[in-house]
Amino acid sequence: MEHLAKTDPEIFEIIKCEEKRQETKLELIASENFVSPAVMCAQASVMTNKYAEGYPDNRYYEGCKHVDQAERLAIERAKKLYGSEHANVQPHSGSQANMAVYFSVLKPGDTIMGMNLSHGGHLTHGSPVSFSGRLFNIVFYGVGKETETIDYEEVRRLAKRHKPKLIVAGASAYPRTIDFSAFSEIAEETGAKLMADMAHIAGLIATGLHPSPVPKSDFITSTTHKTLRGPRGGFILTKAEYGALLDKSLFPGIQGGPLMHTIAAKAVAFKEALSPGFTEYQKQVINNASRLAAALEERGFRLVSGGTDTHLILVDLIQKKITGKDAVMALEKAGITTNKNAIPFDPLPPKVTSGLRIGTPAITTRGMKEAEMDLIADLITQVLDSLEDNKNIDDVRKKVIELCARFPLFGYNLES
Repeated sequence: MEHLAKTDPEIFEIIKCEEKRQETKLELIASENFVSPAVMCAQASVMTNKYAEGYPDNRYYEGCKHVDQAERLAIERAKKLYGSEHANVQPHSGSQANMAVYFSVLKPGDTIMGMNLSHGGHLTHGSPVSFSGRLFNIVFYGVGKETETIDYEEVRRLAKRHKPKLIVAGASAYPRTIDFSAFSEIAEETGAKLMADMAHIAGLIATGLHPSPVPKSDFITSTTHKTLRGPRGGFILTKAEYGALLDKSLFPGIQGGPLMHTIAAKAVAFKEALSPGFTEYQKQVINNASRLAAALEERGFRLVSGGTDTHLILVDLIQKKITGKDAVMALEKAGITTNKNAIPFDPLPPKVTSGLRIGTPAITTRGMKEAEMDLIADLITQVLDSLEDNKNIDDVRKKVIELCARFPLFGYNLES
């Protein structure tokens, strides 16, 4: 960093400001986490200099001996972590992982069935503003109005009626366990292939704390950040029979040269996820989410589906008579970083929303446990009960800084 400070002080200062933001604020965005120093070291390495179009032992460039070794390690560790026959670790993101699967088995205009974005799905599961909704015919499933959980019989009825070529199981704002076995049965009954998008719950699945989609799905896509606590990127798992087809779909189909520094960092993250300490971490992520959810309910908040089984909580703010947009802005001023989110059957538009999405991966990485969840629930309540009270927000900000100081950003041990 000393060299950067001399050569580009503007960028250096921006990075230092971001470091301070992360150190002094509570990161409650469910899709964010803090990587280990080892992951950061790999990602900032000389691997960034190497162009390596192709795959190990089959590159279009010379000088790939060492990046081949790194990619093979990442592949083997991913396969071991999830018990998969084939892995591709080159996707730059979860969205491109999904695109690669679609382009492997579908043609433009084919029918995909995915979860409605407004009910907890992802943009790439068929939203009309995404490539998925623009290129394919989309049939949406969602949650029941009373239970706010996936109605698998309705999924079955829709699949039988519309005969999709691909069913997507997965979500970005769904706090309950996903029954991949039920999706597999529906896909088999209707002749569809099944893709599981486990981006949010990859860490839980890796440790056996959420049912795995690997034995039941034709394709499994994921990011490497979020609960998996790796660098920002994606990967794909599949059965051996689809391996060559998938690899060709990704490169040269939709990507060029892979990001070898990120792949090296993915390998480090997969190794960390194979350690016993990672299982204990994931257990604490779930325990913290459960405790925070209960604490918020005790303080008068309604939770979508009545709670959580995973790392995230979706809060319905309608009864509080505030919007998601107003809530996140006030919380951010107080040093609590969250994101506004639509709730099922939301009466407000996506840029406003009636919901608040909260996740525990990042604060758990810092070492916070159940006692801190009660305090965080108090702080959230203090802000949201008095949105316009700047003195109150300043008071919460001081408490947040004190709490963060007790759990330094790099004061944890990820190698245990």
